[in-house]
Amino acid sequence: MVLQLSSQASHGFRNASSYDTHRPSYPLEVVDDLLAHLQVKDVPNARIVDLGAGTGKFTELLAARGEKYHVVAVEPHEEMRKALSAKGLSTVDVLDGYANNNAPESWEPTTKWEATMKEIMWSYHDQRPRFRHDLWRNVFDKQVSITPFTIQAADPLFSLPLGEDSTKFIDWLHPDVIWGRFRSLSQISILEGDELAVGLGLDSAEQFID
Repeated sequence: MVLQLSSQASHGFRNASSYDTHRPSYPLEVVDDLLAHLQVKDVPNARIVDLGAGTGKFTELLAARGEKYHVVAVEPHEEMRKALSAKGLSTVDVLDGYANNNAPESWEPTTKWEATMKEIMWSYHDQRPRFRHDLWRNVFDKQVSITPFTIQAADPLFSLPLGEDSTKFIDWLHPDVIWGRFRSLSQISILEGDELAVGLGLDSAEQFID
């Protein structure tokens, strides 16, 4: 199986420069908390893989930290990857690839858990991956159901519960840039003309221009 980006993602993120300009970054306290949960906060020279790095909104925050992380940023979209590479982050290696195809399909896992994880990832590939579908959670949930031991005794790669948190923050925007933010969403950026107008609840593109 050869993985490729869906047409929606390929077309929707084609304007990587606009995406990088208009998408918000992450609050520093959120990054700090995440790294603490991952037990890499204050760990010098830790190696971190950033899957689906995009234009590097998160990657550059990692690169700027005092721990001097070595970051491997994996991003399948060529234009997004170019935008990230152009930032010249000295401790970041930018690679083309997917979260689940950095090895051939014929690659044989070395453990039963790895084999199960690989099976799950491939079985849920539908050419239109969406984070909001929560299919990625099955990788973590499945590892519990396949082992006859408790999660502690099994010593899986990922410990449970994963831990979830949320942080509310306000990002004030000038009216002139609100549309740019809106158009940075892939499902909106692929729309043009009357199709875009309908998506906005208007009758036609002319009404949108007015």
